[in-house]
Amino acid sequence: MARDGFLTVHNGRPTSTHGVADPEAQPTTESSWEARKMARIDRPVTKPIAGYLGAKEKSDGVPIGERTDSTSEQSVSIGKQMELEAGNAIQYRTCSWQKTAALLFSEYICLAIMSFPYSYATLGLIPGLIFTVFVAALVLYTSLTVWEFCMRHPEVKDVCDIGQMLFWNKKWAWYFTAFMFLLNNTFIQALHCLTGSKYINTMAEGRSGVCTVGFSAVIAIISWVCSLPRTFSTLAQIATFSALFTFVSVMLATIFAAIEGHPGAGYPKFGEPTVFLTPPPSTTFVMGVNAFMNISYTFIGQITLPSFIAEMKEPKDFPKALWAVTIAEIIVFSLVGSIIYVYTGTNYNTAPAFGSLSNTFYLKLSFSFMIPTIIFLGVLYASVSARFLFFRLFAGTRHMGENTVVGWAAWAAILGVTWIMAFIIAEVIPFFADLLALMSSLFDSFFGFIFWGVAYLRMRRATYGAKFWSARGARSWIGSLFNIVLILIGIFFLTVGTYASVESIIEGYHSNTFGGPFSCQSNGLLG
Repeated sequence: MARDGFLTVHNGRPTSTHGVADPEAQPTTESSWEARKMARIDRPVTKPIAGYLGAKEKSDGVPIGERTDSTSEQSVSIGKQMELEAGNAIQYRTCSWQKTAALLFSEYICLAIMSFPYSYATLGLIPGLIFTVFVAALVLYTSLTVWEFCMRHPEVKDVCDIGQMLFWNKKWAWYFTAFMFLLNNTFIQALHCLTGSKYINTMAEGRSGVCTVGFSAVIAIISWVCSLPRTFSTLAQIATFSALFTFVSVMLATIFAAIEGHPGAGYPKFGEPTVFLTPPPSTTFVMGVNAFMNISYTFIGQITLPSFIAEMKEPKDFPKALWAVTIAEIIVFSLVGSIIYVYTGTNYNTAPAFGSLSNTFYLKLSFSFMIPTIIFLGVLYASVSARFLFFRLFAGTRHMGENTVVGWAAWAAILGVTWIMAFIIAEVIPFFADLLALMSSLFDSFFGFIFWGVAYLRMRRATYGAKFWSARGARSWIGSLFNIVLILIGIFFLTVGTYASVESIIEGYHSNTFGGPFSCQSNGLLG
């Protein structure tokens, strides 16, 4: 029931005095049922991006920051947000679904694809392919849940706003989500500093005479410069270029692996390449979990979706971009992983898989096409982090929507701090596959599964009331149980996945598999 027992009808559905649909009130018309499908789980806890651009625009004489529930609901509609930022030098709701698809392709069609042959070599070909399709389906399902949540709550700007709403508007939930959000993005930036240094060392075959730390610093500086554009619409133009080059890179590596006479990585030291349809006898529990985490990391990227949707002109078109990317992912990841694995075997597999090529020219050529994504994907996550911090620091000021010295200086400084932190992380954890697994277990548990299982349950509670789990019969039962399973999968990632990742890192240091922190030792695939 509403506060003090009063209910009103707004936009064809019963609401409380907070402007939130009352799930216990019975709809009286077909339009009421349609409205209830988009019921909020709670009152707004934040303003949309446009609401932070200053109060120069008003509705019915009421300032943006002082509106009642009825007027604030109007202020956060998509059309109203676009109206509020009209005329500003910097506008945010400018992305078409095609541009959003370009951002998604650049996020998912990335260097991590080249860890799939390693994962298949550890899990076996058949389990590897099954896990690929399984994780893709889960991510598609949870991504549609993210989209539904953003459509019900169009004022959310990022996953941190969602985190607070999911856990009953508790401020600790916002701070916890913000901490994990920034750490996740910075780890991804660090991965690309690490990979950039690996690329330069590979091209120089370990004979450059320059410390690997210096190469990581160079990549961080270049990435900082490329991070400076303020909107996703601008970055989307670079994203298309990045995704295209990455596709060419992985296709070349796959073709080269097939046409070579034998694999690289020390051939014939371990005999002829051996391919297993099921897990090889040498696969331990820790190795298997890490391989699964590597597959999961490549697919799971829901953390950025609310930020992308918040800058779309027509958020209802988001599923078009999502389906296009998911279909492409399954095809590309499966082909690249299985073909390279079949030709290099379990005994000559490296992560990334470029190191499995024996022909130095083939290796360098295919790896070189990866340069745009080595830079751009880190840039994308740096931009998401900087956007989050900038919007909070300059809310309600002209620096949000105008080209001011203070605004641009602060934007550049925030980006600079994130890239310095990324550089430090890259030097402290100087390895590829284990870093992917650690990131997957720590962050994908929440942003890939737990959050969206909770979101589904809370949205169905808002729509169907306290007995939402049985309101539609078997459909409600299945939906509720499935999302509880998603939450349990997330807990598995967080506990067992983190344990396996840390154990693998410890084993790597004990066996001197990789260099120490801030090492000058070459981390290239050659030399």
